Amino acid sequence: MKIIEEQSDQLTDEELAARVRAGETVLFEMIMRRYNQRLFRVARSILKDSDEAEDVVQDSYVRAYSHLDQFAGRAKFSTWLTKIAVYESLARLKRRKKLSSIDSDQHAEEIMLIYKGESEDPGKQLFRHTMIDLLEHALEAIPEKYRLVFVLRDAEGLSTEETAESLGISEEAVKTRLHRERMLLRKELESRAGLTAKDV
Repeated sequence: MKIIEEQSDQLTDEELAARVRAGETVLFEMIMRRYNQRLFRVARSILKDSDEAEDVVQDSYVRAYSHLDQFAGRAKFSTWLTKIAVYESLARLKRRKKLSSIDSDQHAEEIMLIYKGESEDPGKQLFRHTMIDLLEHALEAIPEKYRLVFVLRDAEGLSTEETAESLGISEEAVKTRLHRERMLLRKELESRAGLTAKDV
């Protein structure tokens, strides 16, 4: 199995998808490992609920697996997969609103963080967690259409073209929304923490 993993690590998403369609279903796990974090962040940014976001990730993989034959290769596989997660999240949000569910204010997992596993002193850790909390709450105060573009472009590093394809909007709309989101986020952070524009 380790040899299979090492070999499949060298394959592109499209090659993995083709081999899964050809019967090597065990390779779908490699796709899942590559995109778990991205799909979770996308779903979490829409639903604001970690448990429901995890459900969306699982449902998205099931949907992608069962519809692999529909992947035509016109867009990158990762974009196609992200689009599934976006639509699944939006569908759940619509159902939730119809059921007028209670809006919960849960703590999310750390999102779009640049700091990964560095050893820090307690003071730095406290500061980092405070800033993460501030950023999460500031992001949640921003309208979804701007927040989602920010997550895909700035947190996940998708190109403007990939973001547009994932959300079904134009590239110009992506640029406009990202610019607007950054302005809104700056204002939100300034008002929440008294930060100056330079600090933000």
